[in-house]
Amino acid sequence: MSEDWVDLGSAETLARRTLQRVKAGAVPIALSCIDGAFAAIHSACNHAGGPLGEGTLDGEYIVCPWHQWKFHRQTGVGEPGFEADRIPAYPVKVENGRVLVNLAAATRRSRAPHEPHPLERAVRRVEGPVRVVGLSTTAMQKGAPRYSGSDHLLESALATAKAQGCETQLIKLDQLKFRACEGFYSKAARACTWPCSITQMDDKDELTAVYEALVHWADVVLVATPIRWGQASSLYFKMAERLNCVQNQVTTHDRVLIRNKVAGFIIVGGQDNVQGVAGQMLGFFAELGFHFPQFPYIAHSRGWTAEDMENNMASVRDSKELHDGAGQLAIRAVELARRLLATDPVTTVERGGRKAHRLADRSQPL
Repeated sequence: MSEDWVDLGSAETLARRTLQRVKAGAVPIALSCIDGAFAAIHSACNHAGGPLGEGTLDGEYIVCPWHQWKFHRQTGVGEPGFEADRIPAYPVKVENGRVLVNLAAATRRSRAPHEPHPLERAVRRVEGPVRVVGLSTTAMQKGAPRYSGSDHLLESALATAKAQGCETQLIKLDQLKFRACEGFYSKAARACTWPCSITQMDDKDELTAVYEALVHWADVVLVATPIRWGQASSLYFKMAERLNCVQNQVTTHDRVLIRNKVAGFIIVGGQDNVQGVAGQMLGFFAELGFHFPQFPYIAHSRGWTAEDMENNMASVRDSKELHDGAGQLAIRAVELARRLLATDPVTTVERGGRKAHRLADRSQPL
């Protein structure tokens, strides 16, 4: 047998699985078998190095398990419309009951030029006044809006920021259509990408507005939430899980997307546990890289037994103290943002106790 041919194993054994990842020496191979016909292509996907051999078959195409890119199992050519993306394909034969692959005769890998996602641009602050974004996480019935205490206080905070000469923007999560996190990080650390894998694949996913605001536009982020069963709203957590892609860039690529930005919080509920809700939000936004002003949140709750919601709403709506407090929160956050912007920008920060794994250096060979 020529040295160019590498023995992959017993044909009888390998034929039991329609798709599998095997090694030919040091080369990872996606080996497929349909109706007894073997085919072999390199196992590393063109997109983010995903293991094609651990994917699935869609007819004659291998589907990457990470982000669903497809390549022909025999030729390595991308699916229709993406033929310029090619994975190395290898000749395969069966001799004496053994499957052999010729590594020396591989076709060439090629990558089509893909337009980068707009979010992928370098993070550089554009000159101008302090920019404040308000994030409303209240869910309500579309077409039948109701009063929201947390939204009302957020509006007061943004009005104060505008009076301070800031540019402001309000984003209401319940007006955005976006998918929940689908656990790409659970497949592999590098499978969770920036921009979010869902955002890259689904041009109808509207969480782009939040990513654009937090990473590229805002200097200050004010997040408002009601209390639901002692926790922040379900929309807040749906957003937070999708923000994993921002935090994971730190732990997998040592790349910090959030620098010199400030966060503050508005928490309102008919139930208690204000400090528990605030603690989660402070911990999460700290992990993203935000700074906090002194006294970084305001909150209101009439307690566990206050089930008379009409009075709960009125107590927020009519409270000058709470609305003044929302404005003062905005002022504290803006003042801190101005101090940060007036200093030399911090470009590196050591993260004691949370070492970045630098997984970008551990990718499979392409």
